[in-house]
Amino acid sequence: MTQKTNSLNKKDTSWSGRFNEPVAELVKKYTASVGFDYRLAEYDIQGSIAHAHMLSVQGIITQADFVAIETGLNEIAEEVKTGQFQWLLDLEDVHLNIEKRLTDKIGDAGKRLHTGRSRNDQVATDVRLWLRATVNQVIAALANLQTSLLDLAEANYDTVMPGFTHLQVAQPVTFGHHLLAYVEMLKRDVARFKDCKKRINRLPLGAAALAGTSYPIDREMVARRLGFDGVCENSLDAVSDRDFAIEFTYASSMVMMHLSRLSEELILWSSPRFAFIDIADRFCTGSSIMPQKKNPDVPELVRGKSGRIYGHLTALLTLMKSQPLAYNKDNQEDKEPLFDTADTLLVTLEIYADMLRLPVLENGVVTKTGFTVNKDAMRQAASEGFATATDLADYLVKKGMPFRDAHEAVALAVRYAVDQKVDLSDLPLSKLQAFAGEIKEDVYSVLTLEGSLNSRDHIGGTAPAQVKAAIIRVRKDLDQYLE
Repeated sequence: MTQKTNSLNKKDTSWSGRFNEPVAELVKKYTASVGFDYRLAEYDIQGSIAHAHMLSVQGIITQADFVAIETGLNEIAEEVKTGQFQWLLDLEDVHLNIEKRLTDKIGDAGKRLHTGRSRNDQVATDVRLWLRATVNQVIAALANLQTSLLDLAEANYDTVMPGFTHLQVAQPVTFGHHLLAYVEMLKRDVARFKDCKKRINRLPLGAAALAGTSYPIDREMVARRLGFDGVCENSLDAVSDRDFAIEFTYASSMVMMHLSRLSEELILWSSPRFAFIDIADRFCTGSSIMPQKKNPDVPELVRGKSGRIYGHLTALLTLMKSQPLAYNKDNQEDKEPLFDTADTLLVTLEIYADMLRLPVLENGVVTKTGFTVNKDAMRQAASEGFATATDLADYLVKKGMPFRDAHEAVALAVRYAVDQKVDLSDLPLSKLQAFAGEIKEDVYSVLTLEGSLNSRDHIGGTAPAQVKAAIIRVRKDLDQYLE
C-alpha cells in the first residue's frame, strides 16, 4: 500500500518519496503558488538555461544534455508566450510545472537540470531577475511622467499662482515652479530605484537549499551570463531574505506618496472653488444622479491606491520579521504583494503621464484634449490673501529697518487692508507711510505679482528665468539616467 501511494505521489511532485499519503486537495490548493508565480516563467527559463550551461561547462552534465535542455526550455518559453502552456495545480509552482514539461519533452536530460540547485535559490533568482526588469520599466515610466511635467511647466513658466502654506495664500509663485517641485521629488524616486537595483542585482543561484552544493559549480559564470553584478556571498542569506523586495516596495510607496500629494492638489484645483485647471474628460467620470458632475476619478484613485501599496509594504515587513534562517514557506507570500505593487505603480505612472500632457495641436486646432490651465483664475487667486506682504517686509529691511520691526509694521498694514477690504497695493502711499516712514513711491513695484516673482532670481527660486533654467537642467538629467 505504501509503495502504491508513493508511486502515485511521484507522478505529481518532485519530493513525494518521503511521504506515505498524498497531499490533501485543500492543502494542495492552499499551498500552491502557480496561480500567481506563473508570471516568473520567462525568468525561470532564463535562470535554468544559465544554470544548465554552467553544469555542462563544469562537466557535471554532458554537452548533449545541455543542448537538449536549452532547446526544450526555449520551446517551452514559446508555449508560455503564446498561451499554449498548460499550468497544473498539482505541480504547485512555476518551477515544477516547467521542469515536468521539460522532462516530458526531452526525457532524462530534463531530470538532470535541477542538479546542484534547489527551488529555494531558484525562486530567489527568478524574483530578482523579474524585479530587475521591473525596476527598469519603473525608471522609464518615471522619466515619461517627468517629461509631461516638464512640458507643462515650460508652458507655464511665468503663469502666476498663489503659493500656499497651511493651505493659506502665502507668496506668489509660478505654476511652472510648482510643478518642478514634483519633478524634483520624482528625481529622488528615480535615484531610490537605481540604488535599490544595485542590491537586487546579486545572484542567489548556487546557494541551493541553504548551505550551497557539493558539486563543483561556478556561480560567477552564471552571474555573468544573467547580467548580475555579482553573487550573494552567504548561502543562508541568499535564499532567506527578501529585503530587496521590501526595498522596492518602499521606493514604490514613496512614489505613490508623492503622486497622492499631487492628486490632492489636482482634486482641489479642479473644483469650482479654485477652477485653476481642467482635467481632460477621458480621465473623469460623471454622477449617476447629478448630471452636472465631472469627478476627478483618476487623482482620487491614485490617492486611494497609495494606501494599497503602503499595505503591501507593511505586509512584506511583517512577513519577514519573525522568520528564522533559512528559507521558510512564509516567503511564498512575498509575490502577490510584490506583483501588485509593481502593477499598480506602473499603470499609475502611465496614466498620470498621459493625464498631465498638454493638448495636441495640429495646424492650430486641438486634435486631442489634454491638461489645461486657467491662468486668469490662478492670477486672481494670487492677487488675494496679501501674497506680497513678505515682499513689503523685505523692502523695509532693505531700507534699513530691522526685520522684526518690518514684520510688525506690515502686519498692521495688512490688518488695516483687511478692514478696508482692499489689497496692500490698493492703499495710497500716505496710508502705507503711516505704518512705516521708510516707504517711498517705489514700493508699488515691489507689491506687484511680477515684481515679487522676479525678485526671487536665484537657483531654486520662482523667478520665471530660474524656472526656465531649471527645466533645461532637468531635461539633461533625464537624458543621463535613461542612457
